[in-house]
Amino acid sequence: MNIYSQYIFPCLLDWTMASPTISKYRKALLQDVRGDVLEIGFGTGLNLAYYPKEIQQLTTIDVNFGMNQLAKKRIADAPFQVNSQVQNGDCLPFEQETFDSAVSTWTLCSIANIHQALQEIYRVLKPGGKFFFIEHGLSENPKVQVWQNRLTPLQKIVGDGCHLNRNMKELISQHFPTVELENFKLETEPEIIGYLYKGVATKSVRN
Repeated sequence: MNIYSQYIFPCLLDWTMASPTISKYRKALLQDVRGDVLEIGFGTGLNLAYYPKEIQQLTTIDVNFGMNQLAKKRIADAPFQVNSQVQNGDCLPFEQETFDSAVSTWTLCSIANIHQALQEIYRVLKPGGKFFFIEHGLSENPKVQVWQNRLTPLQKIVGDGCHLNRNMKELISQHFPTVELENFKLETEPEIIGYLYKGVATKSVRN
């Protein structure tokens, strides 16, 4: 992991992703999270302020050591137990059916093996468990899509692996049988980077 990825990018991300507009969507997404929770792509811990205090425990995964260092103060102030691990999201070190809820916010765009990561999230959720997500991705506007495809190679460098052109609905629906989803444009960003997918995917319950 290079100097930019480990030291500069975490600070940039912490600053840009702490805006009031983005925080509003974090709060709306996380208000219904319950039980034993897994967060993929924990970053600098910006979600911690918006989790319900009643959750049992939060386990966090992020592959970037620099992110974890910035998150330590927020972890120390959390009103519930946080088990933070520096780990890749596409190979989770947990038994199957461990968690009641899983969370991903602005993370699936950057995971190289996205299908394996979603398989892993599904695997570690309990039957009926819910995956809460908000992600940016491919716009419905063909003209915007053209620029998203053109700019993704550059964005992967600047954004530490971030893709502008992933169809999150299609990706998540391939792994979860039930997906409740809303799409909208972030008010403060151009649609190229601010087209959002917010929703809840549910794991099947055994018969």
